Amino acid sequence: MHAMSKPAALVTGASRGLGFALAELLSDTHHVVAVARTVGGLEDLDDRIKARGGEATLAPMDITDRDAMAHLCRSVHDRWGGAALWVHSAVHAGPLTPADHVVAKDWSKSVGVNVTAMGHLIPFISALIGPEGKAVFFDDPRGGQKFFGLYGATKAAQIALARSWAAETEKTGPDVRVLTPAPFRSATRGRFFPGEEKDSLPSPQDAAAALLPEILRSRDA
Repeated sequence: MHAMSKPAALVTGASRGLGFALAELLSDTHHVVAVARTVGGLEDLDDRIKARGGEATLAPMDITDRDAMAHLCRSVHDRWGGAALWVHSAVHAGPLTPADHVVAKDWSKSVGVNVTAMGHLIPFISALIGPEGKAVFFDDPRGGQKFFGLYGATKAAQIALARSWAAETEKTGPDVRVLTPAPFRSATRGRFFPGEEKDSLPSPQDAAAALLPEILRSRDA
């Protein structure tokens, strides 16, 4: 199948970790539109996707930039008529700290990436994927755990919004899913649990391979 005849999949947070691994695997069945701030990571992804015989469109931008995301969604619509899938793995993991030691700039960035961005991403991308499309989010339930106040609160808010969208669209579409990956090796987890024996955990590629069937499964299956 020629790559341009594949449906488009938008992957936000595609330059590292789970997003990178999922984008690589999704390139077998989709034309991947890879969004991230880290240009080097996107270029590495592009090399991996080309090595698999797939194609990607790289979009080095910040998901918190509302105008940039609006322009990207318009471009995807104009080029492919929309997208079939949105995989959202972008997250900001602020420092672990007691709640009364949270620094304003860390709070602002965590809220901006994990919560505020959702206020334009969901409306824009909902229109892009339409009622036949699919959106996938990844929970990491840390809310209420010691020292996870900054990350746990903002991640919980993100997932609460995603679950509301899923409930609202259950009969009408799009198909909105919230998955909870098993623990895997990542830079974020390494900062959260520095003493953990990381070699005992699956790689992001293994985690992506385990999640992929659920991501690709049709709602009726």
